[in-house]
Amino acid sequence: MIFSLKKALLLFTCLIGISNYAQQKPNVIVILTDDMGFSDIGTFGGKFVPTPNIDNLAKEGTKFTQYYSGSPICSPSRVSLLTGMFPAEWNFTTFLNDRRSNALAEQANYLNVHAPSIAKVFKNAGYITGHFGKWHMGGGRDIKNAPNFDKYGFDEHNSTYESPDPDPLLTATDWIWSKKDSIKRWDRTKYFVDKTLDFLKRHKGKPCYVNLWPDDMHTPWVPEVDWDYKKLYPMNPEEEKAFKLVLAEYDKQMGRLFDGLKKLGIDKNTIVIFTSDNGPLPSFRGSRSGGLRGTKRSLYEGGIRMPFIIKWPGHIAENKVDSTSILSATDLLPSLAKFADAKLPANYKGDGEDRSSVFLGNPAKRDKDLYWEFGRNDYAFTPAPGNNASPNLAIRSGKWKLLIDYHKNDPELYDMEKDKYETTNLAKKYPNVVNDLKAKLVTWRMYLPELTPDRANPPRQ
Repeated sequence: MIFSLKKALLLFTCLIGISNYAQQKPNVIVILTDDMGFSDIGTFGGKFVPTPNIDNLAKEGTKFTQYYSGSPICSPSRVSLLTGMFPAEWNFTTFLNDRRSNALAEQANYLNVHAPSIAKVFKNAGYITGHFGKWHMGGGRDIKNAPNFDKYGFDEHNSTYESPDPDPLLTATDWIWSKKDSIKRWDRTKYFVDKTLDFLKRHKGKPCYVNLWPDDMHTPWVPEVDWDYKKLYPMNPEEEKAFKLVLAEYDKQMGRLFDGLKKLGIDKNTIVIFTSDNGPLPSFRGSRSGGLRGTKRSLYEGGIRMPFIIKWPGHIAENKVDSTSILSATDLLPSLAKFADAKLPANYKGDGEDRSSVFLGNPAKRDKDLYWEFGRNDYAFTPAPGNNASPNLAIRSGKWKLLIDYHKNDPELYDMEKDKYETTNLAKKYPNVVNDLKAKLVTWRMYLPELTPDRANPPRQ
């Protein structure tokens, strides 16, 4: 009897050990804000409205000031984060539209299911995976055959109109937003936060990977107001007043998320990343980008340099700023996989770097160059207005950044260590640097895959 009791206690101890071991892997939440400018939030210099919850995330973690998205527009930037690859390599160079527009823009209708996926990597490592929020990598408009979320490795999802399986509570009509939606525009971020917390609660004890990708701060900005009052005094959904109200609500919902993690008792073992997919538009005279040149739809810094915060208690330094390490959305897949002890596919050829050591507090130079293409041709390539309109190709190599149009000889060269505002074109002063970087950039562009004649999604060779 005593021997049996000892065996039972030993077995129980082993089971507890196995359970604890399973929970040792950190949860991962990637918050991808939509169209948030570099300095929308206080901790990155924003002065629009207080953003105490997001600012506090920075105090409890580390923020990076040289983080780049994969594109200055939504669809390709999301492909970059999901795959760890430059989106042009999967025929994404502007936002997804209807079939005719996609064909004329020489891009795919949806992301190829053979593409790498951070969700697949985590799922293969024993994680439960969820996507809550905007997708915009296939589905919506007349794209009726886009693969569903499970094909990319997601166990659960709730998404918007621009996805293969829109949530009916968010899509009463066949468009991005409607007053008829059960979940109103001003409650969408709250809805996605609720879905995220519910997902984590139901799977507590198992490691979880979550994309929390709200469609705030994208226009239209529709704050919660008294509708009778609004009928008398309509608010322009692209004016600064509306933006401020939506930003304040967005910060409030981020606070609900962070409080929810604590109530679940999982905040200490959860990696939280906060960033944006691309730059803002409208930018209110550049104030949303901290004075950086460019906006959404521009390869200048204001279109691709994003706020970035990462928190992981006990692992990542608190209240620290890294202003020297150059990071990319393509780095997230290999870096987070390292933290989760998740294996990359055997044939994976990503464009990012494992920057886990940098996240852990060791600033380092970048080995790989960064490349961008925005717009394969003039169709559907709507550049940012005025002085923000950039060439359609760019490369960042060390301190240098070169921009050039593929079929033109119009190089722009900037020293990013001395001129992050891109005010002084040094192309004529440093012709050898221009020639070297131009050769790299043009060669990269020449070897990008072309779509097949029927505009299908061919597997990448």
